[in-house]
Amino acid sequence: MRSTYRSQIADLSVVFDSPAETVFDYLVDPEMRPEWQASLRRIDDFMPAGRRPGGTGTTWTDVTVVPCLAPRMEVTHDEPHRRWTEIGGWWFVDASLTLQVTSRDDGRTRVDVRAFLTVPIALAPGIPILRRLTPRALRDDLERAARILDSDEHGR
Repeated sequence: MRSTYRSQIADLSVVFDSPAETVFDYLVDPEMRPEWQASLRRIDDFMPAGRRPGGTGTTWTDVTVVPCLAPRMEVTHDEPHRRWTEIGGWWFVDASLTLQVTSRDDGRTRVDVRAFLTVPIALAPGIPILRRLTPRALRDDLERAARILDSDEHGR
């Protein structure tokens, strides 16, 4: 008998006007996340690994707007300017997020996002609600990131 349940909770794409390298570097840098991720107040315990922010092995703690929700995050895959995966763990739950970044012929950048959640089997009945809420929240966050990059607010 399984003790956990894993489910995809989001699969979406967002197009950015900025070049792929710029988009990738911005999205995967944990220190930039509070600028565009609505649920994130700040990050703590940042431990960079690799040659740049967000490299494989980088860890940090997300301090969210939800009291007592502070998952420990780790980058598990970093293929610069192409693909990046993080996993976050909090109590009995873990969530993974993968970004696939692709340059388009028109100079814009497509970011494909897939998110999975693993929960104790007793919490599995709540997954359908998260399947409805998570894609919209992720899309809103990524669209906010695109606006920031387009306006170059992150460089100020």
